[in-house]
Amino acid sequence: MQKTSSAQVAYFSMEVGIDPKVPTYSGGLGILAGDTIRAASDLAYPMVAITLLTREGYFKQRIAKDGRQLSKPETWDVGKQLKSCRLNVTLPIDKRKIKIRVWCYEAVGVGGAVVPVYYLDTDVPGNSPSDRALSRQLYGGDHEYRLLQEWVLGAGGVKVLKALGHTNLHTYHMNEGHAAFLIFELLAQRCRKNARPTQADIAAVTKQCVFTTHTPVAAGHDRFNLKEAQALIGDHPAWRIKRHFIHEKNTLNMTYLALSFSRYINGVAQKHGEVSQEMFPDFPVDAITNGVHVPTWTSKPLAELFDQYTPGWLQDNNQLRFALAIPTTKFNKAHKQNKDKLIDLINRKSATQFRPRTFTIGFARRATPYKRADLVLRDLAELQAINKEIGKIQIVFAGKAHPMDFGGQQLIQNIVAAANELNPSVPVVYLPDYNMKLSQTLIPGVDVWLNNPEPPYEASGTSGMKASLNGVPNLSILDGWWIEGHSEDVTGWAIDELGKKESDAKHAKRLYKKLRHVVDLFYNDPETYAQICKNTIALNGPFFSTERMVNEYARKAYQSR
Repeated sequence: MQKTSSAQVAYFSMEVGIDPKVPTYSGGLGILAGDTIRAASDLAYPMVAITLLTREGYFKQRIAKDGRQLSKPETWDVGKQLKSCRLNVTLPIDKRKIKIRVWCYEAVGVGGAVVPVYYLDTDVPGNSPSDRALSRQLYGGDHEYRLLQEWVLGAGGVKVLKALGHTNLHTYHMNEGHAAFLIFELLAQRCRKNARPTQADIAAVTKQCVFTTHTPVAAGHDRFNLKEAQALIGDHPAWRIKRHFIHEKNTLNMTYLALSFSRYINGVAQKHGEVSQEMFPDFPVDAITNGVHVPTWTSKPLAELFDQYTPGWLQDNNQLRFALAIPTTKFNKAHKQNKDKLIDLINRKSATQFRPRTFTIGFARRATPYKRADLVLRDLAELQAINKEIGKIQIVFAGKAHPMDFGGQQLIQNIVAAANELNPSVPVVYLPDYNMKLSQTLIPGVDVWLNNPEPPYEASGTSGMKASLNGVPNLSILDGWWIEGHSEDVTGWAIDELGKKESDAKHAKRLYKKLRHVVDLFYNDPETYAQICKNTIALNGPFFSTERMVNEYARKAYQSR
């Protein structure tokens, strides 16, 4: 078993989705973090992870009959799910000090190696009520709340690792800019409080840091008013070199802070790397395409087939290339088990009744306008025509909108309104409270995975990778990972033409045209459809895994330089 003091890489993430019983994640960023940590433990890679403890999680979602999103805190038993490290660290912030209590979750790999995940908790006696509340809600509160949370994660995380005895760390990996205040603490450890960091100090800190950017959407890059940030954090050596990271006048941009002090920077798909390079032309941006943790996201019926036809797949994901040898009848039986499980869930939890033999479309992403969840509902008459002329269809949606994302909340209302109009001829349902547990039932249980964001705003898109892993073909916009994973009529289908700018209306027309082809194939050529399903496993499963991804980070980003 790996000793924690041997860790060489510290992985910082604002959210981590590693266990359904530990709801400290909102969506794709946290799930990726959890998958990364699991893969590192499988590979016995010397890593340790740092994240925030949020006692109310992100939020529990309920959908009202009119489609309004209703939310409430998602409380959980911290002491039952995490181990206390019996360690308190004090973090200076302006004229006061915040006490941080540390909890631990041990991610155990297939070979028994452990990657510890440390959760930072400010709900500690002696802290002010406002400081204790920093451990309440993920992505909650105002700008001051967010800034202080990020200060605890970054600066506090470095202090915690030092207090825990992690003295062999040579790399601090920032999974998004939320963790960039770790740079402040690394600088502070190299110089006196009133000193100005030297070029040698800056070079030394830069040599330690790696940064992964995840979004080409402006709202995904945290910005804070510089004067307010300086007032909250107080006197600090980093302010004496603020020209290195203040991109806009009087604005502390966390992305530019991370960019300015990182020896290696990457986007999360080849296309996203190119888009990020255009966004940040003053910095060299590479690309490491995301993956998913194969043991976590493979459904039980498929796992049993993999054990038989792709032996060794848990220890070596490349063995999934032999999935083509799975007999079609056995694959179809496994998929039917997954589909029956999903339909049973839908029929128990909603008034909409799904049918087991009907072509089922799945769409589950964060509900926000640019992901265009309602694109398939743009022309209800055309959907009804496909349903009548080609073959019966039904659609399941899921996904949370941030409580302050009113456009995303309106999107959910639009889908529910369309569902009310289409039901019962075309059954459509919006499942509430999309989380790890629900996704493990929803994704393997559909017949095609739909994804149609507005390009080029899809950084990667790991839900589609999970679908491929379970033999569910993708019907997607050519953006993010799908540019790399797509082979027409082999692993799935493309809605658009690569690099061609088109309106929502034109994308919708292309979607309906392609959907007619896919539905026809499903009903009238099931042998070919099943072959495409197996292709998705064999061709996309091995590459789009966190096993490959972590090995690539180890080779390109984590080597001490």
